[in-house]
Amino acid sequence: MARQLKTGAGWRLGWDAEAAQFKGLVGSDEWAIELTEAELEDFCRLVVQLDQTMTQMQQELMAEERISLEVESDRIWLEAEGFPQAYDLHLIVLTGRGAEGTWTAQSIPELVQAVQMLKVF
Repeated sequence: MARQLKTGAGWRLGWDAEAAQFKGLVGSDEWAIELTEAELEDFCRLVVQLDQTMTQMQQELMAEERISLEVESDRIWLEAEGFPQAYDLHLIVLTGRGAEGTWTAQSIPELVQAVQMLKVF
């Protein structure tokens, strides 16, 4: 499948294998950022890593405790902030474009699921 666009409440995720440079797309209802293939791969890997860590932290924290976790590659920086079961996600693209965006806690479960199902090869 050469082109995919997945959308949900508050999120967008796309892939275009035929695009020259920016094959990926991430966004919300209000913003979108095109990503290179390497940036999208990092984004997907880091989103899953953050989500798994937040799930693991739920056992370590009291119900009213909030947490902030950061992960990054040389291309993408992500921060999860909130409760392990309901957190906002902040993205900064580190490769010279100065792009950033945020997803609300309501959109994260569907976004994580879409990231895991996106076929980029």
